[in-house]
Amino acid sequence: MTKLTQLLGIIKDKASQSKAALLSKRATLSLLRATSHDSFTPPTNKQISTLLSSGEGSRATASVVIEVLMDRLQGTNNSAVALKCLIAVHHIINHGSFILQDQLSVYPSAGGRNYLNLSNFRHKSDPVSWELSSWVRWFAQYVEQLLCSSRILGFFFIAGNSMRRDREERVSGLTNADLLSEFDSLVTLVEGICKIPDLASVKGNKLVEEIMNLVHEDWIVTQREVSVGVSEFKERLSCLKFGEAVELVCCLKRLEECKERMMMMMLEVEQGQRLWDTVIEVKEKAGMEVYKEEAKVHKAVRKQRVSESDRFSGRVLNSYDSSMFPSGRLL
Repeated sequence: MTKLTQLLGIIKDKASQSKAALLSKRATLSLLRATSHDSFTPPTNKQISTLLSSGEGSRATASVVIEVLMDRLQGTNNSAVALKCLIAVHHIINHGSFILQDQLSVYPSAGGRNYLNLSNFRHKSDPVSWELSSWVRWFAQYVEQLLCSSRILGFFFIAGNSMRRDREERVSGLTNADLLSEFDSLVTLVEGICKIPDLASVKGNKLVEEIMNLVHEDWIVTQREVSVGVSEFKERLSCLKFGEAVELVCCLKRLEECKERMMMMMLEVEQGQRLWDTVIEVKEKAGMEVYKEEAKVHKAVRKQRVSESDRFSGRVLNSYDSSMFPSGRLL
């Protein structure tokens, strides 16, 4: 059954590519070559480069590439094709031209369906396809969060090569609310990485290995952004509002819960450990700020209650004194 499925996939690929070649559809042909039905082989660098270059030029050309890519992603029920489409989307985020990235960020221009919502994706034709289905669901969710985080930060941050000094300068100009919003989106991205499917069942599959390599490269950049954010919060602890401090502690706790999983998956060494040490340090300091503010609130409430109690007692005593008769009876 597996061999028959593979043969049918090869035939489909050849037929589709021949049709695209006859119709001289460059974008479609390059996409078909990069997103074949082979469940074990990722698209080559040349195929991805050809696909990206087919979207260079005008905005209309870039729009066509994004449209055919999304149509193939939404139209397929093959897990290998879906994963390769998602890999192509990831490469656009990371290496695509500005105009191609722009078209990706606004697609679909008229609203409509969430093109990366593949939470119900299932491919049951053979055991390999079934295992890869879980990777389609996970990777689609991850890439979607990557896009979401990029929108919140205002740029495709994993494609950036900025120095730490430049990143520090950027976040220093953010309001506390904006900094918290960015930090929360990055923490959500890290949490998404931790939900990765079981690797043991697809061990040796080069398509999955390619996805893991991409995510690992993303984590290196994401780690830098997170580190800059944590350091900035460390400087701002004394000027955070109570609600902001509480939100920060919650985000840091969520991030800390990812530590063990991330260190195991990414084989982190000294640099990674420094980040987690800083996360724990800032979480504890922010927690102390929250504790101090709570203590102030409780103290103020107790003081107010005592003051109100004294005033009430005074009113009762005054009323009592003014209403007494010599007989001892109240009016």
